Amino acid sequence: MRTEAAISRSGAAVPVLEAVDLEAPRSGELLIRVIASGICHTDLGVHAGRGPGTALPAVLGHEGAGVVIDTGPGVTGLKVGDHVVLSGSSCGHCPSCLRNYPSYCREAMPRNFGGQRMDGSSALSQNGLRLGGHFFGQSSFARHCIATERTAVRVPADLPLELLGPLGCGVITGAGAILFSLGVKTGQSVAVFGAGGVGLSAVMAARLVGAREVIAIDKIAARLELARQLGATHTIDVGAPDVVQQIIEITRGGVDRSLNTTRAPAVFTAAMQCLAMQGVAGFVAAPAMDWQPAMFPMLAGGRRLQGILGGDAAPQSVIPMLVDYYRQGRLPFDGLLRFYAFEDIGKAFHDMEQGEVIKPVLRMAA
Repeated sequence: MRTEAAISRSGAAVPVLEAVDLEAPRSGELLIRVIASGICHTDLGVHAGRGPGTALPAVLGHEGAGVVIDTGPGVTGLKVGDHVVLSGSSCGHCPSCLRNYPSYCREAMPRNFGGQRMDGSSALSQNGLRLGGHFFGQSSFARHCIATERTAVRVPADLPLELLGPLGCGVITGAGAILFSLGVKTGQSVAVFGAGGVGLSAVMAARLVGAREVIAIDKIAARLELARQLGATHTIDVGAPDVVQQIIEITRGGVDRSLNTTRAPAVFTAAMQCLAMQGVAGFVAAPAMDWQPAMFPMLAGGRRLQGILGGDAAPQSVIPMLVDYYRQGRLPFDGLLRFYAFEDIGKAFHDMEQGEVIKPVLRMAA
């Protein structure tokens, strides 16, 4: 079929909407009419050429939500008309997938960043020339996309699809980091470095589980105010002196868990230094340059540094749970969203790069 997609090309400031050709769904695949797609910092990085192996030109986008309009052979769990949120791609049969940790699938990198199916083909082309696609199993910066059945999670049809795309990446990563990766318990203390989409989702989840202190650290005053509205008990400007000491004083000895959503090496250090004995410092992105933790304090305090992908969460079971929390008013992630027409993707990219918006969401539907 013919559709319209935002194509990322080398050297281009932003993706540009162009007509493309999209194959019919193959075995195990779905054809999705995309209603909306969130934009993530990973999209910005890959568009700028910083992605792990994604060759341009390509169609990005990995927080899509839409309606199934066709299914390929072998699809059994979804049908035409189902409303779905699209999340990351995984194989379903490696040891990590069988343990319900699809973020750590053995094929995660080629499936999510390879720009193609595992057989080397792409469903996207333009004027007979192949385009990179299948980004996170979806490439949802388009009015239509092909997704694998495993990538799609059915959601209730009575909720606005335009709200739900960010559940597939940003929200599940932040909330999952608290609920699963770090296993925050009632009465524990948490410091969240970076009050963007992932960080604020973590703040909401920490409040949800009853953390005693939830400390948000950021440089933007409006985001710190929003963090307080969403459940932070304390906020700290990252530019203030002695941020680590402030955290230690607030918690009377350090936090049980910290979560770093930034790439700044200094923040990695602070997120370790503010830990209590046997505390855990989680991180969701690699430092922007070489960084090494101070090993003796880790050893002497029984502290740990933990990498986190996708919140250690299985989308098929966790996204419906997050939807339930949203319905109950306990995870009001819609307060993070700002909507843009699909044609305004350039402005949405610019606003996110400048920190003017937390979670931009593109509306594809007319």
